[in-house]
Amino acid sequence: MIAIERNLVTPRWQRVALPIVSLVMASIIAGIVLAVSGHDPIGTYQQIYAASFTADGALTATFIYATPLLFTGLGVAIAFRMHVWNIGGEGQLYMGAVGASGVGLLCGGWPLPILIVMMALGGALAGLAWALIPGLLRAYLRTNEILVSLMLNYVAGLFMYYLIYDSTSFWRDLTSSSALVFPQGKNLLPSSDWPGILLGSFTLPFGFVLGAVLAVLLLALFRFTRFGFEMRVMGDSPAAANYAGMRTRRTIVAVMALSGALAGLAGASQIGDFGHVLDPRGLEQAGYGYTGIVVAALAMYNPLAVVIVSILIGALTNAGFALQGPTFPIGLVGTMEGIILFSVLGGEFLGRYRIRFGRAPARAPGLDDEPGAEVAP
Repeated sequence: MIAIERNLVTPRWQRVALPIVSLVMASIIAGIVLAVSGHDPIGTYQQIYAASFTADGALTATFIYATPLLFTGLGVAIAFRMHVWNIGGEGQLYMGAVGASGVGLLCGGWPLPILIVMMALGGALAGLAWALIPGLLRAYLRTNEILVSLMLNYVAGLFMYYLIYDSTSFWRDLTSSSALVFPQGKNLLPSSDWPGILLGSFTLPFGFVLGAVLAVLLLALFRFTRFGFEMRVMGDSPAAANYAGMRTRRTIVAVMALSGALAGLAGASQIGDFGHVLDPRGLEQAGYGYTGIVVAALAMYNPLAVVIVSILIGALTNAGFALQGPTFPIGLVGTMEGIILFSVLGGEFLGRYRIRFGRAPARAPGLDDEPGAEVAP
C-alpha cells in the first residue's frame, strides 16, 4: 500500500535545501534535453549566462524582462497564498497599461515625480477595478474565479485592440501620416519617461526598484498585520476562519483587489519604463501575466523570493531571444522553463508530504466479502 501523508512541520533547512536541489535536478534534466536535441549542454549554459549577464547590455535587458514579471509574480503570490486563484494577471496588466498610458497622455508636461505617481496610480486602479469583477463574483455569488478571471483576459485584450485599431479613441494617434496607414498609439512625451538608475554600464529600471520595495512591504503585511494573519488562516483552513468569525468575503475581495493592482502596476511600468506607448500586440505577445504564475510558483509565493525568481526567469527569457536562431528554436527556452517549474513544484510536494509504503491493514469480514450477503438474525 502507498499512502501520501502531509508533514505537520517542515524544517527550516528543508525550505532552503529543496529549491536548490530542485534547480540542480532541473539543470540536469534540461541538459539531457539539450543533448538529445543536438546541443552541447555546458556550452549552451555558458552562452545563456553570457547572454543574460556578462555581454554588453545583457544585464540591463535581463532586468527589462524581469520588471513586469516581478509585479505579476507578486500579484499571483498574494492571491494564491490565500487559495484565491487569480489567473487574470494578463488582463489586469493590459488594463493597467491602458490606465497608465491614458494618465501619461493626459498629464504630459507635469513634473516628473508627480507624473510617475499619477501613472502608477492610474495603472494600479485600472488593474484593481478589473480584478474586482471576479473577486466580487467569487465572494458573493460563489462563482469560479479561475474561469471568470481567465475569460476577462480576452475581454481586456480585445478592449485594448479596439482602442488602437478599431476606434478614434484618446489613445490612438490620428495625426501622423504613418499612423493613418498603420494604426498605432500615441507616444508619451519624452519628459514622461520613468528614470532608470545608472550603475556604470547597467541601467536599473525604476519599476524594478518599486517592485522590490513592494515585495518587502507585502512580506511585512503577511507577517505583522491582522490582515496577513487572516489571509494565512483562510488559506490554511477556511473552516477555522469561519469558526473564528473572520469576514472571508471582505478578505477575498481585498486580496483580489491587491493582486489586480500589482498586475496593473506591471502595465504601468511597461508604459513608463520601456514602451512609452500603448502597444496591444507587443503586450499580448510578451505574455507577462501568464509567466507571472510560473514566477510565483517557483518562489513558493514568498514575495522576496519572487524578486530573485523574476530575475532568473528574465535572464532565461533574455537569453532565449539572444540565442534564438535556426539551430536554437525559442521553443527550447519554453521547455527549459517548464522543466524548472515541474522540478520546483515536485520539490515543494516532497517538502509538504511524505510517501509511506506498507502493507494494507487486514480487513474484518463483513458485507463486502461476498456479494449478496445478508445480516444474520
